[in-house]
Amino acid sequence: MGKLFLVPTPIGNLEDMTIRGIRILKEADVILAEDTRTSAKLLAHYEIRNKLVSHHKFNEHKTVEMIARQIEDGKNVALISDAGTPGISDPGFLLVRTCLEKDIEVECLPGATALIPALVNSGFPTDRFTFEGFLPQKKGRQKKIRELSTETRTMIFYESPYRLIKSLEQFAEYMGPDRKASVSRELSKFFEENRRGTLAELIEYFSSKTIKGEIVIVLEGLQPPPSPLRKA
Repeated sequence: MGKLFLVPTPIGNLEDMTIRGIRILKEADVILAEDTRTSAKLLAHYEIRNKLVSHHKFNEHKTVEMIARQIEDGKNVALISDAGTPGISDPGFLLVRTCLEKDIEVECLPGATALIPALVNSGFPTDRFTFEGFLPQKKGRQKKIRELSTETRTMIFYESPYRLIKSLEQFAEYMGPDRKASVSRELSKFFEENRRGTLAELIEYFSSKTIKGEIVIVLEGLQPPPSPLRKA
């Protein structure tokens, strides 16, 4: 029987590819990629010429059983996403679950992901946090934000540059304009930016500029009210 490898890929800077990750991709019988056009550039950079097969959210329900059979037949399969760790707001969960149900060995390599650098850069507590991924675009979006308004842990969200202002404004509506947050964009790239402040300050700042790149929002959890001063 073969094995399924989940191989993180750089979120921007190609130098963030690990030596082990390169070796696994060169040794794999098949490489599953979210977008073969995007992944082909990475593989060409590292002179990896293995078979590349499309595996994305629109076809994964139909292909996981076939892929699992290939692994059972002895093939080693590597799964990569366009950027970061497979399965984190990217395809991967269904294939991993299917393989585990069939007692196929699964190994996930450590590597790049956008949420951890953004969290550490934010200056907010890192001992307890919740990763919310992308908020619902329409149905259930405001309900979700309302539910999170009382969350005491640091919160992490992925967001499109086109919806950044909308998200910040909705956070301010339900959590107050003085709630602190950090916005990270273009992590590991030449124009990386980490902007910190209150939601009101971030709305003002980003409303005055063109926003590009992948966005990570880190939001401060609800802080307990200060204890009343004791009389001497």
